[in-house]
Amino acid sequence: MSILPIVKLPDPILRVHSKPIERVDDDLGDFLDSMLETMYDATGIGLAAVQVGQPIRIFTVDCSQQSCEDQENNAHQEKQPIILINPEILHCTEEPSVHDEGCLSIPNYYAHVARPSRCTVKYLDRDGKEQRLNAEGILSTCIQHELDHLNGILFIDYLSKLKRDTVLKKFTKISKQNGTCFIG
Repeated sequence: MSILPIVKLPDPILRVHSKPIERVDDDLGDFLDSMLETMYDATGIGLAAVQVGQPIRIFTVDCSQQSCEDQENNAHQEKQPIILINPEILHCTEEPSVHDEGCLSIPNYYAHVARPSRCTVKYLDRDGKEQRLNAEGILSTCIQHELDHLNGILFIDYLSKLKRDTVLKKFTKISKQNGTCFIG
């Protein structure tokens, strides 16, 4: 296991549509362990493979500790990771829920995003077995957020054009200051 570098906006890989996983094997298991370690190290509650430079249809979530404060106050609380391989949302409710979303690829930026309050997702687990999960609340939001990543969609895409353009401009400026140049 190792901590993987997290891709940041405006890297164009974040807009790539991820490819399905053909085979669940030990190599994939090692990658999943590294994804979980990376997610926990960054104090995130979700991480898509594309966010660590691998445009494949996998993401991890753990909403048992929803913020850095929760992690400090509930250090004894057991982690509850969920690994979703080739996830597919089967159903979402029409009832909306608004959460303040953030993203490890867009550090220190948060915005209110409305999404369906509940969803049902089908996926393969770490052992390659098909599972279904009925999610609500922050877990539903997190699953929808991470699934968006697999489709090249970022949470800022739900904001007004002005807000989205401001965020893009800010992170493009930061990447230039850091000497990172992206084409495309």
